Amino acid sequence: MSVDNYTQLGAAAIASSVRAGDMSPTETIRASFKRANEIGAGPDQLNIFLHANEKASVSEAEEIQKRVENAADVGVLAGVPIAIKDNIASLGLPTTCGSRILTGYVSPFEATAITRLRANGAMIVAKTNMDEFAMGSSTENSAFGPTRNPLDVRCVPGGSSGGSAAAVAAGITPIALGSETGGSVRQPAAFCGVVGVKPTYGRVSRYGLVAFASSLDQIGVIGRTVDDAALGLECIAGFDKMDSTSSDADVPIYRLAVLGKPARDARDARDPDTEAMRIGRIPVPPPPPPGETTLRGVVIGKPKEYFPDSLDTTMKDVCERALDRLRSMGATIRDISLPQSSLAIPVYYILAPAEASSNLARFDGVRYGLRVESGKGLKGMYEATRSEGFGREVTRRILLGTYVLSAGYYDAYYKKAQAVRTLIADDFRAVFSSGVHAIFTPTTPTPAFPIGAISDPYEMYLNDIFTVTANLAGVPAISVPIGRVRRLPVGGQIITAHFDEYGMFRVAYALEAALGKEAHQ
Repeated sequence: MSVDNYTQLGAAAIASSVRAGDMSPTETIRASFKRANEIGAGPDQLNIFLHANEKASVSEAEEIQKRVENAADVGVLAGVPIAIKDNIASLGLPTTCGSRILTGYVSPFEATAITRLRANGAMIVAKTNMDEFAMGSSTENSAFGPTRNPLDVRCVPGGSSGGSAAAVAAGITPIALGSETGGSVRQPAAFCGVVGVKPTYGRVSRYGLVAFASSLDQIGVIGRTVDDAALGLECIAGFDKMDSTSSDADVPIYRLAVLGKPARDARDARDPDTEAMRIGRIPVPPPPPPGETTLRGVVIGKPKEYFPDSLDTTMKDVCERALDRLRSMGATIRDISLPQSSLAIPVYYILAPAEASSNLARFDGVRYGLRVESGKGLKGMYEATRSEGFGREVTRRILLGTYVLSAGYYDAYYKKAQAVRTLIADDFRAVFSSGVHAIFTPTTPTPAFPIGAISDPYEMYLNDIFTVTANLAGVPAISVPIGRVRRLPVGGQIITAHFDEYGMFRVAYALEAALGKEAHQ
């Protein structure tokens, strides 16, 4: 296997070649930067990267090469370049959240997710562009300009993790980390024709993720393929004492879901080969031959609320094709209802801004980042710093959040929204308790739209209409490419019960295999 076809290789293949000595980490990191230069990842073209240091990345690669030569356990991501969203704290590169208020800020500590990637042999290539403080659905709200979709430079890549999705779609890295609050990994993954995973709330530590809305925020994974996303999530998931909301639930080997067997049958946790697979000493078994009914016994729900009459006809056709492929793999498709889904957008845009108004109070010019001296004392400095440092969308959400938390409106808005959030979560619990193993929906109502095409904030918010429910309920979800509409990629979303990421990947692997090249046509 050669580094010459780097852009076609999955993360597992790269790591296997590095461990075998067929490729070196230095070669893969240089191939990643070469690709970034070829497609124009800098600010003058696609504007994917905000911060990168090739020299530091090469030094990191040389350290991993020493581990390989010393026959150490390098990890399942040995020599794999990875891009990181700019709101995930990292040592060595700035963490600016796409905002002028954090200009030049370099974190003195690193996010647990990044520490775990490095422990598994991964190399950090760059910090990617994003909507400021993760507030947006297009990556047009970055203080450093919009990112362009590498599949059509006239269009947005989605958001707020648009830079990470674009890095993967452009072939710069096979895996990237993003963050989710209302769909900000799955929506850009759908727009860019790649795979995006939002885990169960608590499955991945939030330590080192700059907070937007703490009860909704999660670190997610974007991959070229389902296998890349599964491998990335496997490496960063698990309990973290630094995050009181992280769960100590067991983390399966998600890649075993490719076998099409339930978790209990895929590989016994007591089997000595299990840990060997986890650290990359032996490979995961190959998938079954194409055409096998690997989803026999699986019931997949099709919620009527996600297939309204107003949904684009071509989008419906692409989704129906995906459902037909799932049937061909042995799955049963059942019509279901999630009746509170229509309330998800108003609930989200009360709760998320409310939490944002609290979390973003720390950016005041006193402790870090931008400081604008107004000559009018401390209060004047606060006002000048925040006015100059925050963009329009961040300001809009802080004001909205402060309003709904105010004494006169707390009960009427915030408290009521929390009650409806519980009802939305109850909808999912009821469906999964009824014998449904997974839910299938479109990821987005439309493909990527042109840059500058949406100026109405509410119209922009509706881009999250199919994704935000999973965040409110805390359940895992994945977006998988299922075809194209008007020559642009669209995604199909698979949602499962809390901590059933294994079942989610089982369906995703099967759908990816069944669609084959059709997923990108």
